[in-house]
Amino acid sequence: MKEITPGMEYLSTRQSAKVLQVSLGTVQKMVELGELIAWKTRGGHRRILASSLEQQLQRRKRAMRQKSTQKCIAMGIFRRTENSLELLEALQSWQLKVEMEISIDSLEGLMKSVSLAPDLIFLDALIPPVEQVHLIHYLSKNKDTQRTPILVDEGFIKLHPGVMSLAEENISASTALHPKDTQDLQKELEDGLIEQNPLIVPYPATNGDLDNTFANKSRLESLETVFIEALARKCH
Repeated sequence: MKEITPGMEYLSTRQSAKVLQVSLGTVQKMVELGELIAWKTRGGHRRILASSLEQQLQRRKRAMRQKSTQKCIAMGIFRRTENSLELLEALQSWQLKVEMEISIDSLEGLMKSVSLAPDLIFLDALIPPVEQVHLIHYLSKNKDTQRTPILVDEGFIKLHPGVMSLAEENISASTALHPKDTQDLQKELEDGLIEQNPLIVPYPATNGDLDNTFANKSRLESLETVFIEALARKCH
């Protein structure tokens, strides 16, 4: 198999096919689907960005690792480090083997989710509701995460109408959204961005009493069933 060597910025369609060990037609389809980044020269020859090929190779390696280890690769986006540590500790007692990447920052978590292309994404209940709406919006639009189940606190789901109105109020004030993204989010809010999305999976509501160790432990243990349900939804 031909390898991508340092200094190579782009490859031809034929070279790309050799790297990925697929047909020329498959490479062309991957370009059309946006899975590979490419452009055409003045002579009409297609050139494919080497970094996008490298990303495809990394995704394949992760897929092979998941298949061989039967592990669930998850991305957890949290507000507080202690919450992430509690979940990581709970995972050790599960029968389901979960390898979880952690981020304590929403923007970093969004970028990692796109790069990792995990089996599922977990949003901590302490992330502000409007911020969760925007995360769901971007994750549901990106080609690498749009088919990935997103786990959210059921309390957030119950607050859905209020959250939606808050999100609408924040759209105009948000500098993070491009005008087209703003229009897309407004339409998604009207169409039921959360309540009608089969890949939005609720988990047991976080107890308001964060010091209630027993209640919190029980909630974390019950998450294993939710993770399994989310994985099942991804397979359909």
